[in-house]
Amino acid sequence: MPSCNKIIRLESAMQITVELPEDIARHLAADARSLSRAAIEALAIEGVRSGKLSTGQARRMLGFNTRMQVDGFLKEHGVYLPLTVENVEGEAKLSRHFREQWSSSQTLRP
Repeated sequence: MPSCNKIIRLESAMQITVELPEDIARHLAADARSLSRAAIEALAIEGVRSGKLSTGQARRMLGFNTRMQVDGFLKEHGVYLPLTVENVEGEAKLSRHFREQWSSSQTLRP
């Protein structure tokens, strides 16, 4: 699982409190920071799975820098995003664009 040890403070963030029986909290995490991280991860996973959050929103919540990080995280947790024809066509177009850029840069080299 990708790790994110830093806490990112958003310009406007809501702080929530969750009450758990002490033995359950101890079972879930060794310390309060990791328990908070586990709660954020669970919210992001369920938010994307239910369609209430986009992957971009989950990426921000989790503090990831790239779409690939959040995609990998979601896959590790059994959340597979639906693949549409539009997604595939967009990725193919982007791939062709980068291939053309790479090919043209290779021909300019001595």
